[in-house]
Formats: sequence, C-alpha cells, structure tokens
Amino acid sequence: MIEMKKGQTKRALLLLVSFLLLVGLPMLSPPAGMTLAGWRVVGIFFGVLLLWLFEAIDWPSFLALAALSFVPGLKINGIFASSFGNPIFAFLLFTFLCTYELSKTTFIRRVAVFFVDNPLARRSPWHFTVLFFASILFLGLFISPTVLFVIYLPILEEIYELLGLKKGDSAASMLMMGLVFLCGISSGMTPIAHVFPLISMGIYREMTGGGLDYGGYMLTAIPVGLAVFGAMLLMFRFVLRANLSGMASLDAAALRQGIPPVAPREKKVLWVFSLVVLLWVLPSLVEGLWPQFARWINGYGIAMPPLLGVVALSVLTEKGTPILNFKEAMTRGVPWASLIICGAALALGAAMTHEAVGLKDFLAKALGPFAGSLAPVVVLLFFFAWTALQTNLSSNIVTGTLVSTVAIPILLTMPSIHAGAAAALIGMLSAYAFATPPAMPSVAIAGGSGWTSAKSLLGYGMLLMAISVAAALFIGYPLGRLFLG
Repeated sequence: MIEMKKGQTKRALLLLVSFLLLVGLPMLSPPAGMTLAGWRVVGIFFGVLLLWLFEAIDWPSFLALAALSFVPGLKINGIFASSFGNPIFAFLLFTFLCTYELSKTTFIRRVAVFFVDNPLARRSPWHFTVLFFASILFLGLFISPTVLFVIYLPILEEIYELLGLKKGDSAASMLMMGLVFLCGISSGMTPIAHVFPLISMGIYREMTGGGLDYGGYMLTAIPVGLAVFGAMLLMFRFVLRANLSGMASLDAAALRQGIPPVAPREKKVLWVFSLVVLLWVLPSLVEGLWPQFARWINGYGIAMPPLLGVVALSVLTEKGTPILNFKEAMTRGVPWASLIICGAALALGAAMTHEAVGLKDFLAKALGPFAGSLAPVVVLLFFFAWTALQTNLSSNIVTGTLVSTVAIPILLTMPSIHAGAAAALIGMLSAYAFATPPAMPSVAIAGGSGWTSAKSLLGYGMLLMAISVAAALFIGYPLGRLFLG
C-alpha cells in the first residue's frame, strides 16, 4: 500500500511539472529575441519530453498534438498533415505490415541455419560464432530489433541445449550479448522497418524541406555498422576471451530439424518483399546511368513501395485465403505506440521550424556564433556522444527526437558541417541502444535471463557505444558527405 501511494505521488508530481511546462511556462515572458509562439513550443516540447521519459510514449504524443493546436500561427489541419499525414508515418505503417508477414514465415530461421550449418562454420567454434552473429546482422537489416530478438531467442536457447552450456558460462554470455548488441546495430543500418533513423530523417525533412536519400543513408550507415560489428568481434575475442572449447561438439545440422520445406506462401511473401526493397534502393543504383528513371521512381515517394507490397499481399492468395490477414496484421504487426510518437515527433519538428513560431531563427542567432567558434569535429562529437549516451539510458525514440530537434537548427547555421549527414548519423546512433534495460526490451530480457548479466551488458555495451561514436565520426560522416548530397 505504501509503495502504491509513493508511485501515485511520483506520478502526480510528474504530471504537475509537465503541466506547468505546458501551460505555465508560456505565461512567463519569453527570452529576448524569442517569439511568444516559440516560447509555447519550447514549453510543449519539454513538458511532453518528461512524460515520454517517465510516463509513456503513446498518450503524451496525443497531448503534444493537442497542445500544438493552441500555438499562435499553427493550424490543427497542418499539425495533422505534418504528423499522421507525413510520408514517414505512412512508410512505417505499410512497412510494418509487410515485415509482419515476413516474420510469420520460416525465412528467418532458414537464414540463421544457413549461416551456422555450412563447411566454414564447422571449421572452428570461432567461425561458428562469427557466422551466427553475421546472420543476426543480416536479418536485422529489414526486421525490427524487438521482433528479431524474440525470434532469435529460442534459436539461441536451442544452441545452448545442443552445446550443454550452463548459465554463467562465458561462451553463453558472449552469444547472448552479441544477440542484444547486433539487434541494435542492425536496426541503425537501414531505414527498413526501423523507426529510429526515420525520425531524425523526417525531422530534417520538416526543417529543411529537403529529404535524405534512403540509398545514400544505407551507403553511409551500413559501413559504420560493419565496422562496429568488427570491433564487437575483436572485443569478444581479446577483451572478453570467452571459453569456446565446449562449442567444438556442436552439431548445427540439428537446428534444421523441424523446419518444413519452403511453402508456396513463403515464396510469394519473399518475392513481394524483395520487390519492395528493390524499389527503395533502385533509384540510388541507377541514378548515374538513368537519371530520368530514378527521378520517376522517387517521384512516387518512399511510402509507395511498401503500399504496393501491402496491396500485393492482400490480393495474392494461398488456398483461397489472402496472404495478408489485414485485421491480424494491424493488431499484432504494427507497434502503434512507436508510430504515434513518431507522428508527434514529426509535428514538433515542423512546429519548431515554422515561420510563425520563429524558433529556428532564434536558435541560429543565439547558438550559431558559439557553435561556429568550435571546430566542426567537436560539434559533431558532442551531438553523436549525446545521442549514444542518452539512447542507452532512456528511450531511443525520444533520443532521436530530442537530439535531432536541438541539433539540426544549429548545424544548419554552420556551412562547414553537412547537416544532412549529421542528422542521418544521429538517427543511426539512436538505434544503437543495447547497454541498459531502459534502452530496449531485449536488454532487460537478456539481463534477467541468467545467460548473461546486466553488469556485463553495461560494461561491454558502454565500450561498444564509445566505439560506435568514433565510427560514426570518422567513417560515417565522411561517407555521409559523399552519398547524402
């Protein structure tokens, strides 16, 4: 009873502070040079941010949209258009529907087994480990991190049983930590079914009116992810030094048991999903050779390929039944809380750069000279480190929203910095959440599983976080300048 009352008191205090920021702050005089509308948006941003961090990410997002409608100069229809009417929101919705059908097939398990049951994997326990991790990294390019972790967890537990590994064994801990780390790393490598990079890219689009090419993003983020993957392997090999001797007896062929032959339904799903991915990346591949064709595809926007995928999966049938069960997919396959906060984040980003609000000009005048006095590498290091640290201590969706909203207006005032490349990398790093339980559900599950510990995840996760920041700065940013226009 006492604990319940304490919880109720904390929640009441949180709601009071948030309400004061939302309503009370605009009653005070704004700082010199800031408009009243801008001051109200600042109050809304920090009031809702507190709720996102300590209460929930769903209903506070609706509160943000409602509060923005009372800001002078903003219209409710415009707010909805910049949130739920945003192409990013539609892109995510349609993509989640497509990837849900993919997750229902045996494709993921087949790919995992393909990586670990082959002559190269049989050469040594370390070869097996590397290929097992590589399978997670590959599938994570187009599967959401939580779904990927849930699918891979029983596969990993089966490997534990085949190897006879016990809880507390260093090899078991290494495999579990690798699964957690790679679910995060892979989700930053592409924008396919991954909310985190899309939030930063969407905010950049709202603030500048110009989007970032998805093919260019992948050409930037995938090399960073591969570099961090390599660093993780070196960390496990020379720092953790797990005892892999017990893995020599693994018969990976046993993992194939229970996998049925490829069904016609699975083939249809794979063909549709492959065509969707092809439409995403094809413009970047042919732009130099066939620019008119690339512009024609890009003219339909990023949401069109997965929309066509949803339509195709709904039209195609298996034994007289549509492949896509729309009601089931909308209920189980779409993470609505993530989508809702994404819509609110996009609306906040649009509000902060709206001409009537004037926040963009205020930040440029107030912080631009100071940021301009610093070396570009210092500014980038600050924002990248902030992103990596916060995403490992709190919600990665909130991190991408907060850092992007603060960083992009400042970076746009610095001609020496490519703001688009920096925004893309902030989105990428916000996905690298793997050190503490608040970062991602997979961290909490792994830390409480007994196969590894929260202490190990924190120590090795923070080390990998620092490596990720360095990789983003020295590998990702130069590539971003090259491929993101």
